[in-house]
Amino acid sequence: MCIRDRAGTSGLSPYLRFGMISARQAVVAAIEAAGAARSAPERKGAETWLDELIWREFYVHILYHFPQVRGSSFRPEYESIAWENDADDFAAWCEGRTGYPVVDAAMRQLVETGWMHNRARMIVASFLAKDLLIDWRWGERFFMQHLVDGDPAANNGGWQWVAGTGTDAAPYFRIFNPVLQGKRHDPDGAFVRRWLPELASVPDRYVHAPWTMPEDLQRQAGCIIGQDYPDPIVDHAWARERTLAAYRQAREAVA
Repeated sequence: MCIRDRAGTSGLSPYLRFGMISARQAVVAAIEAAGAARSAPERKGAETWLDELIWREFYVHILYHFPQVRGSSFRPEYESIAWENDADDFAAWCEGRTGYPVVDAAMRQLVETGWMHNRARMIVASFLAKDLLIDWRWGERFFMQHLVDGDPAANNGGWQWVAGTGTDAAPYFRIFNPVLQGKRHDPDGAFVRRWLPELASVPDRYVHAPWTMPEDLQRQAGCIIGQDYPDPIVDHAWARERTLAAYRQAREAVA
């Protein structure tokens, strides 16, 4: 899965959200596409799309049977996490100025277009909840205010999955490294450069960690860190340890 600056998804999520296409129609189309695939990658693409449709329906059922998830963690042991909830950090996340390019590019895309790739949604959600230690419900609400395909069940399920608080969620110690995620899913930096024009001339080597760029290269690229593009608002390695401690403390409190 890649978040490069090109079309790579069906684009049908808003139509599914508002009932213009039914989930049954989509499932039938996915199965037919997998059966007619002429290569393993084609078949894999159809099967991956089918998996995403299944997740969507799964979260609909979770919300129906456990309506309390709209306001609280599915896993009660994580309801007492000591969130930092720093308002300035949250504003930086919302506005795409955290200093981590893949996070900032995705957030600017969301605000401008109302859409974001699923991989990018996971990256920015992990950054908010586990790098900034901000309550996942803040991010859930922001997404619903901006996504053209905002679905209460899928949005809630996705946020709780990333935060580790939901059913069948990612383990609490799974914390995405935003630099590595950027390098893996936007290797040539095209996505970042589209949404962060201030990084347009930054060499590929530094585009996902521009603060590591030597000062002479910053001047050549016309991007002075701390001036044209912000320094990282948090050190990822330090934030990871802080979050692990907060989650462990919450788990131990109900043990």
